[in-house]
Amino acid sequence: MTNLEIPYEQDRHLRYRLLEILPGALSWFVLLLPFILSLININLAVIFIVAYLLIYFVRSAGIDIRALQGYRIMRQHQRLAWPQLLVELETGLIDEKVVIERPKWHFDNVARLAAKPTPVKPSEVIHAVMIATYKESLEVLEPTIQSVLASNYDPKKQIILILAYEERGGERTEENVKKLMSKYGDKFKYAMAVKHPQDTPGEIIGKGGNVTFAGRKLQKYLEVEKIDPVRVIVTTLDADNRPDREYFGALSYIYCITPDPIHHSFQPIVMYTNNIWDVPAPMRVLATGWSLFDIVLTMRPHVLRNFSSHAQGMQALIETDFWSVRTIVEDGHQFWRTYFRFDGKHEVYPIYIPIYQDAVLSQTYRKTLKAQFIQLRRWTYGASDVAYVATNGFFRKNKIPKRDLLSKFFRLLEGHVSWAIAPPLLAFSAFVPVLINPQSYAANVLPLVVSRVQEIALAGALASVFICFKTLPPKPARYKSHRNILMVLQWIYLPVVGLLYTSSAALYSQTRLMFGWYIGKFDVTEKAVVNEHGQGRVV
Repeated sequence: MTNLEIPYEQDRHLRYRLLEILPGALSWFVLLLPFILSLININLAVIFIVAYLLIYFVRSAGIDIRALQGYRIMRQHQRLAWPQLLVELETGLIDEKVVIERPKWHFDNVARLAAKPTPVKPSEVIHAVMIATYKESLEVLEPTIQSVLASNYDPKKQIILILAYEERGGERTEENVKKLMSKYGDKFKYAMAVKHPQDTPGEIIGKGGNVTFAGRKLQKYLEVEKIDPVRVIVTTLDADNRPDREYFGALSYIYCITPDPIHHSFQPIVMYTNNIWDVPAPMRVLATGWSLFDIVLTMRPHVLRNFSSHAQGMQALIETDFWSVRTIVEDGHQFWRTYFRFDGKHEVYPIYIPIYQDAVLSQTYRKTLKAQFIQLRRWTYGASDVAYVATNGFFRKNKIPKRDLLSKFFRLLEGHVSWAIAPPLLAFSAFVPVLINPQSYAANVLPLVVSRVQEIALAGALASVFICFKTLPPKPARYKSHRNILMVLQWIYLPVVGLLYTSSAALYSQTRLMFGWYIGKFDVTEKAVVNEHGQGRVV
């Protein structure tokens, strides 16, 4: 099998290093471009800034429209009676006596599968739910298991529970896992606790090594039980990830209508709303913004990638040797790992059902602010995939269509560069020409033009704010009605958090890559829980 791993630091030759430098070099160059162009020709600078602003405005309008569409589809899918739809999918018959909502695509799927069956029937599907934990408390872990059991699905027949925990988590972690296995293990088809050894040679400290070790244990179990891995779908969850009650039914449905499930992975909507009422306002803005963006991504399957909680068939995981053990962004990297393993024959299908996660919350306000930056630093370190994709795609023999490869590569590169440059360019670039050439009419008019365009964009963004409110969980009784007002006023933080968190984290990660200061450790985001009286936090 082709070596899919990221090269060790000492094995990264000059070409690989230049490709690692590329995202950061582009980001810093574009940020300096208003200054450079203003020194060369003030009109060129104005044209560049206006063009960038208009492109961003059009993209923002598209995001607003996609957000409304995605929200509508998500709500529709949450209302569907997935168990009945699965029965009809398997029998090939629509039971008119059962009065439920049936989308048109369901009739099409039933007819198609009746004529040409796919490899797996709904009754044959087995879900392996892999919960990765390090030092999270029972107050964080237990609700996750309870949410799986509360699913509109049969865990006793069709769900395997795997608690993948770290040896370096210590005795407390092991005790928590044993308590949970004793309490909940017999409620599943099968349950196992897998302890990942610390200091494993060839691995960085991260989630990838943990879930890969657990995945290999699952493979051995399936071999002993003679269970075809094509029947098994693996969903990876962090300790605080709670699937919607319809998630497993919807995932089973999509998996069973897929003619070639080995070459597909599946991405639910990630919603950071478990504790949204408890976190500080800047964290609420970031969390709801990311939730909204994940809704939008489901409407753009051609750019959808694995992120956070995701699902993939066990056979595909076996053929890719599971996840990478050398990167802190094993989730997003898994898309590229599978893409190259199957010579480009890999797609991500959206699951329009949420998996609810915690927003960042630590024991104190200051620690929470720091933890948020650390989380975003880890996410933005996905820029490390640029060198991996370019090396495997353009400099190693493969059968991937070059047009598809180029398209995906430039989307990857552009996405990380935009992550770094958008907030500062939108906030400050309009003032650069007038600072350098205060006599220029175009330079003086530019800030006014930019402010008008931003006002129009702000009006359009109200649709996104509306969706953010609609996706909030019920307000806890411990909060009074004025908390709703704060939920509106919090959006004044948007420009600030964009600069201090989104952009700075991306620039930080890309700059570290430029200089070879690699992030070689997965910094786990602290998971704190506010008790029902709002009097304290348990980590």
